[in-house]
Amino acid sequence: MSVDQATVRRIASLARLKLEDEDVPRLEGELNAILKWIEMLNEVDVSGVEPLTSVVEMEMKMRDDEVTDGHIPEAIVANAPAGEDHFFMVPKVVE
Repeated sequence: MSVDQATVRRIASLARLKLEDEDVPRLEGELNAILKWIEMLNEVDVSGVEPLTSVVEMEMKMRDDEVTDGHIPEAIVANAPAGEDHFFMVPKVVE
């Protein structure tokens, strides 16, 4: 895959970048070099490599999946600027 000058201008437009005409050829070369480097990654043999979420092997922390109603309505609304009967009160925003 390669990028031409029209594509560089389109990318700059989509990224909302102001691009001078004299910068277009330089950026075209830089983008093509980046894409060439990325294409080299396709040559790496990754068959037999397990997907990782971390470079350090670890067990996922699990907890019991228990459904509760919380039993702490006072604590939940304690930091609210205004509350009534265990509900948050908010100012009216639509008239």
